[in-house]
Amino acid sequence: MEFIFKTLVSALIIASVSMISKKLPFIGAIIISLPITSMLALTWLYRDTGDSTKVIQLSNGIALMVLPSIVFFIALSLLLKFNIKMHYSMLIASFLMIAAYNVYTIILRKIGINL
Repeated sequence: MEFIFKTLVSALIIASVSMISKKLPFIGAIIISLPITSMLALTWLYRDTGDSTKVIQLSNGIALMVLPSIVFFIALSLLLKFNIKMHYSMLIASFLMIAAYNVYTIILRKIGINL
């Protein structure tokens, strides 16, 4: 039952942003750029474990991994500007983001940060 509750709350937030973005894309962008999913995940983790150390570790991991995720948004925007179809743009941007994550984690390891 708890899983269903978490899923419904998360889905409602995503669906709400989608509806808002149809009429007010900038407002939708502001809302979705908030770390809502991260806040939910941190809340669910603390609620499930009561362990603030795990929340700290997840929060630190999220902060470290934001940078390579930006590659997705930049790539998607550029691909769409070049009139690449949406589903191809999403796929290519996703692969580029995955590559960025891989390169980024290698760099982090080389400077002594192990995730």
